[in-house]
Amino acid sequence: MRQPRQPREIPPPLELECLKALWAIGEGNVRAVQARLETRRKLAYTTVMTLLERLVKKGGVSRRKAGRAFIYSPLLDRETLRRKAIEELAEALFEGSEQLLSRYVNGKDGGKTGAVEGAEERLDAALL
Repeated sequence: MRQPRQPREIPPPLELECLKALWAIGEGNVRAVQARLETRRKLAYTTVMTLLERLVKKGGVSRRKAGRAFIYSPLLDRETLRRKAIEELAEALFEGSEQLLSRYVNGKDGGKTGAVEGAEERLDAALL
């Protein structure tokens, strides 16, 4: 019998897009997050609101009341999610060995396989 999967620590793609928008703007209401997301995909106001509320329940985002609106702020930072993504990748593909992952990323001979410049951006694009 199959065992149930453990919940991922990394938010699903649309929630992650909302989190990336909040990282970019610092904090904002649903309309501000929706506007930031418009460059990549059009999402309805209610969809963005639902995604942000899910992030609040999961502890990735905080919210506070400001007049009639809620202001959302990220609680998870990019570095924390990056670390969790690497841990998930190491577990899934390299049997939990970060040393194997490091060897794969750096090349078989231990030297870098590509340019180091922009490594964080490439890592974010690949993992987040």
